[in-house]
Amino acid sequence: MVKISNSLVGVLNFHTLLISFPVIDIALWLRIKAPTECERFLQLPLLVVGVFLFVVSVLGVVGSCFRDSIFLCIYVFLLFLLILAMAAFTVFALVVTNKSIGQAISGKGYKEYRLGDYSHWLQKRVGDRKNWRVIHGCMKEAKVCGRLEDDIGTKASEFYRKNLSPMQSGCCKPPTYCGFTYANATYWIIPRSGLSSSNPDCKAWSNDQDKLCYGCNACKEGVLANPRERVEEGRHLKCCSSCLCHRHLLGWMLRIQEQQFS
Repeated sequence: MVKISNSLVGVLNFHTLLISFPVIDIALWLRIKAPTECERFLQLPLLVVGVFLFVVSVLGVVGSCFRDSIFLCIYVFLLFLLILAMAAFTVFALVVTNKSIGQAISGKGYKEYRLGDYSHWLQKRVGDRKNWRVIHGCMKEAKVCGRLEDDIGTKASEFYRKNLSPMQSGCCKPPTYCGFTYANATYWIIPRSGLSSSNPDCKAWSNDQDKLCYGCNACKEGVLANPRERVEEGRHLKCCSSCLCHRHLLGWMLRIQEQQFS
């Protein structure tokens, strides 16, 4: 039983060790050659994840192959910390996005969001100019609004029934309460009677494809709505948590067996 446990822990951590190398390599490449600020933003998180995987894997391989109780203790402890960190992150993400439900618009297939529905912590994060510059750059690189260019010939009635993503709803069109007249998916006209709201977002809207509503609070609201949906789906996070718990349990069992046979 001890040999099987040793072998299983060794094989699992050897595979994780192999995964850590390309993660670290990508992080270093992003630091040196990343052409955009959006890609450089990913460098530090990837490097931290890669180094952590490398250290934990080495501890697991050495501890299981050489039956070193000290390495196994450190290995189990680090896995335990990682499980706690993932649990804390999940709870934190649910708390700070708890109120972001979105408002259904009559006759529309999409929702619109309000910045006040989010925690003050999130509002400060997107309100920071440096953070928003990075987010704005990432959205333009991902062509979030560019996808609507395929709908230029769409009639207003058809466009209003589209199920737009939160970011498309907030960043790629003016807010509904402004009263703009639909010309096409990327062009909106101010009616002769004027706008129906004095909200700053109405004045911030531009038909310039590089500007659109990227400077609107509505866009920030749409950006904040996306993480909430991902947290609620959370299937990958649940899977990772389950794998970590099983690996932690296996490592702990191996540690107990080593003490019994030593």
